[in-house]
Amino acid sequence: MTDRVTEAYLAAVASSGELAHAMEQTAFPPAFAASCAHRLLPRPCFIPEREIRGFADELARLFDLLVSLPGRLFDGDLRRYCAALGIDERKTALMTRLGGHTPPMHGRADLYHDGESFKVLEFNLGTQLGGTDRAEISRALLEVPAFRSFAEEHRLDYVHTGRVLAGLLREVAEPVARGEEPVVAFLEADGGLAPYRHLVDSFAEMMKGLGIDLRVGEVGQTRERGGKLYLDGAPIDVVLRYFSVDQLCQGTGGEEAAEAVFRAHEAGGTILYTPLESFLYGNKGTMAMLSDPRWREAFDADEAALIDRVLPWTRTLTPGLVEAEGTSVDLLDYCRTRKDELILKPRGDFGGAGIVPGWELSEQDWKERLRECLDASYVVQRRVLPRAEPMYDPATGTLTDWAATWDAFITPHGYAGSHIRALPREQVGVVGMGANPACRTSGVFSFPE
Repeated sequence: MTDRVTEAYLAAVASSGELAHAMEQTAFPPAFAASCAHRLLPRPCFIPEREIRGFADELARLFDLLVSLPGRLFDGDLRRYCAALGIDERKTALMTRLGGHTPPMHGRADLYHDGESFKVLEFNLGTQLGGTDRAEISRALLEVPAFRSFAEEHRLDYVHTGRVLAGLLREVAEPVARGEEPVVAFLEADGGLAPYRHLVDSFAEMMKGLGIDLRVGEVGQTRERGGKLYLDGAPIDVVLRYFSVDQLCQGTGGEEAAEAVFRAHEAGGTILYTPLESFLYGNKGTMAMLSDPRWREAFDADEAALIDRVLPWTRTLTPGLVEAEGTSVDLLDYCRTRKDELILKPRGDFGGAGIVPGWELSEQDWKERLRECLDASYVVQRRVLPRAEPMYDPATGTLTDWAATWDAFITPHGYAGSHIRALPREQVGVVGMGANPACRTSGVFSFPE
């Protein structure tokens, strides 16, 4: 079941060659075009404004629950909390290097729409997020006359994630920049830029177009002098952090290289946005903590209802009894007989790495993967079946159903925009641009009801 604007769009493209080819006619900025213009769907997706903004409000409430977990479940002891999530002492030390304070609400939730409502597949917290530049799809598409006419007719709108981020960076930098335009460093871990430089270039192109003085570099290129961070000799007001705890802990020397950033932040000369504390709450094991009835007494009735409403059934993959379908079951036995209903996810990875969809495996391979992942810091989650997103192919004149992962960005100011990634519905598995070359992307527009 789709929405009225999607139905109107499909009816219009069937009779209008101009609208059907609008995406092909869109003029994108050069770096964005080189990055992913060849991987775009023929149309954007549409969602009622009240629904997407209402769900963003739910995500803000979910964030508040996540950052309250150490206090609710572990008496505020972050080390016990990290141990329960399988986070080792070295990573715990890095995540709490700046005091273990509550991080700002900045993240991107990956969602499926099951035809009735959104469900949260992952909630990635921090600034190390892909997809911010996809807002350029919606912006550029509105410059095509045929689409602009359709958008005006249906009162379409969108939130440009890059503009929100640019405003936020200026706000964060104010104590340092004091009314001047801030100098922002997009900072990756050493060796981290090369694998996805085309995406970084697209992001930098967008931010510079929004007036942000953005410098791109790696942690090892920075130096701290007098409480200020410098990148290639330039003083930095804000570090837009793209390096992760895992990257710093690969091999040796990562912590030492990042110390310049931490010292400058502590001195107040350069602001680290976002701090590494974000990783304390982006671990997928937190979803199991929220979902598992063993912890339910820590939440009031409204909080429990929110959890049940937005999260699929999720459990930490360890031997023993768990609740499933209203009864107590042995988790491994339960998983073995339900491979088509379940998916395995590593607690700490991102970008689709390590994910095991049970429905893609044989019975024997599923049992072997269960055994391999048992006690290996994984969660098991009930599969969410996404609704069909019909796409009109202007080359063939045919309709094909796709399955979309919706992204919803949130910041301290609330909803900050969306885009989608999708696969043909019969291929649905890990819907990631890097994980699957068949994956395509597009923008999102909202409409009033």
